[in-house]
Amino acid sequence: MPTWLPVNLSVFLLAALVLLLTPGPAVMYIVTRSIHQGRAAGLTSVVGIELGNTVHVLAATLGLSAILLTSAVAFSVVKYAGAAYLVYLGVRTLLSPTASAPADEPRKSLRQTFSQGVVVAVLNPKTALFFLAFLPQFVDASRGSISLQFLVLGLIFVAMGTTTDSLYALLSGLAGRWLRRSVGFARFQRYIAGTIYVGLGVTAALSGSHK
Repeated sequence: MPTWLPVNLSVFLLAALVLLLTPGPAVMYIVTRSIHQGRAAGLTSVVGIELGNTVHVLAATLGLSAILLTSAVAFSVVKYAGAAYLVYLGVRTLLSPTASAPADEPRKSLRQTFSQGVVVAVLNPKTALFFLAFLPQFVDASRGSISLQFLVLGLIFVAMGTTTDSLYALLSGLAGRWLRRSVGFARFQRYIAGTIYVGLGVTAALSGSHK
């Protein structure tokens, strides 16, 4: 086995899979996008979220994420910025007119969905701290560059996350297509989506500190 892979790779893969299959804020964001705007928007959100997670992997590899671990001010700034952004998305959704069918969504909307996914992921300091807490459990200094092991494990995690999140997007997209046929749901879907976004933002803002 290459020295930049952990000896207990199978344990890492199993632990990562369990964590990824447990719905969290990112999954809720993707599911909401899929139901509200369709499968294409959900998958676009997945790409945005995982690109943002890749930024966290690179930051952890370079040691920048340690700043969030040691600085309460830096942690709070990023945390509340991310929470505020989610609330902003929720309020904008609540105030928007009833969404059109996914087939009618302009490409610009998908670009916005992608960029919003990136911002949501990057402005989640808990993701940075997760990588700093989880990945070192599988890094072995005797097997070579710690930074390289960090990078490889992080990218494996992101690749697995892309797969599991895509499954969530596809399944919820199918459910959303069925739900949008309901006149009642079509009328209130933006309220449901907007409320979820606001709820995620409030939850993020009220979550515990970095300690």
